[in-house]
Amino acid sequence: MTFMTWTIFSKKTEYEAALNRVEELSKNPPSIKSEEGKELLLLGYLIDRYEEEQFPLQYPDPIEAIKVRMSDLGLSLNDLMNIFGDRGTASKVMGGQRALSLNMIRGLSDRLALPSDLLIQPLKLKVNRNKQPAMVNEPKPVYKKRAVKTKK
Repeated sequence: MTFMTWTIFSKKTEYEAALNRVEELSKNPPSIKSEEGKELLLLGYLIDRYEEEQFPLQYPDPIEAIKVRMSDLGLSLNDLMNIFGDRGTASKVMGGQRALSLNMIRGLSDRLALPSDLLIQPLKLKVNRNKQPAMVNEPKPVYKKRAVKTKK
C-alpha cells in the first residue's frame, strides 16, 4: 500500500486523484482510527473545501424560490398572511417592491422549508419611476423664530 501525502488542492488533477483514492478506500471502508481511515477523513475535508471554492452554490432569486415552493406545496398568498402581516405588504414583497424583514425570513423559512441563507440574499427591488413622492411639487414650509415674551 502506498500512502500519498495530501495537501490543499491547487490543481484539478489533484482533486481528481483524491476522488479516485476515496472511491478506492470506500470499497472496503477502513476503521476511523487506522491510517487509511484518517486518510479518508482528510480527503473528505480537502474535497469538500475544494468543491466549495471551485463550485460555489448559486441560490435562485428569493422571491422566485418562494413562488416555486408555494406552488409545490399548493399554497396561496392568503396561506402566508400570518407571515407577511397584511395583503399590501405581501403584494409588495412578492412584486419585488419591498424587501423581506427578518421576521418574514424566519417565518417563510419555517413554513416553506427554505434555507434562510437563500432568503437573506439582497433583493433587486423594482422601483416605479413614474411615481413621485407627494410633496415633490409643494413648496417647503418656512419656519420663523417667535419672539418669546418675558414677564417683568
